[in-house]
Amino acid sequence: MTSRGLGALVCEKFAAEGANVLINYHSNAEAAQQLADKLEKEYSVKCHIAQADTLVAAENDQLIHTAVEKLGGLDIIIANAGWTRFTRPGDIYDMSHDEWNKCWAANVMSHLQLMQTAQPIMSKNPDGGVYIATSSIAGITTSGSSMAYSVTKAAGLHLMKHFAFTFGPEIRVNAVLPGLLLTEWGMKFGDNIINALKERSTLRHETYLDDCADAYISLAKNTSATGQQLTVDAGLALGHLPSAKV
Repeated sequence: MTSRGLGALVCEKFAAEGANVLINYHSNAEAAQQLADKLEKEYSVKCHIAQADTLVAAENDQLIHTAVEKLGGLDIIIANAGWTRFTRPGDIYDMSHDEWNKCWAANVMSHLQLMQTAQPIMSKNPDGGVYIATSSIAGITTSGSSMAYSVTKAAGLHLMKHFAFTFGPEIRVNAVLPGLLLTEWGMKFGDNIINALKERSTLRHETYLDDCADAYISLAKNTSATGQQLTVDAGLALGHLPSAKV
């Protein structure tokens, strides 16, 4: 799990349920350690931090082994990392090929690399394991921060279905698809776009962070759900689909 924004709140939700947690951070060790200290103090769980760049295959592999070493096992993976940048809508030239490849590495290949290392470990657990990916409604619409992000999130969702089919019944695999989250990243859309997205959503508000984080707990507990996409977006995706209200 990651140390900021949605990832930090999801970490806290799982700690509150009694789960030991390994927090992955990319560069901000101080924020990650502060979160770990808070979770250990408030919830009396084991909490460790580990630096890893999920664009790098070897670091994804090491992250799994670190979790097993520090926590004594591996039951649940929350794959929350990703990459994009803001581009001009519909402009296929606004990202370089290298940036498209970076999106692919972060939003697709990182999941493959994590699962390749984790699957043999979780399959041996008495109750198997759980893999939950953070996707986006960009993966089911033609919206989002960039075309590359939307396309690679869609590919990531199809990969989740293959994981669920291939590794069941031992491992349950699902994805959470948030809409507009007003995290540090989400605020970069700017007031005009944020207000327009709120107005476009069926419920007329952003995706509340707490509601979105609760979805991970729900999927982790639900032993009858696998291969599913849980959309938590205040009805925003409905505004992007042909069946939307007019």
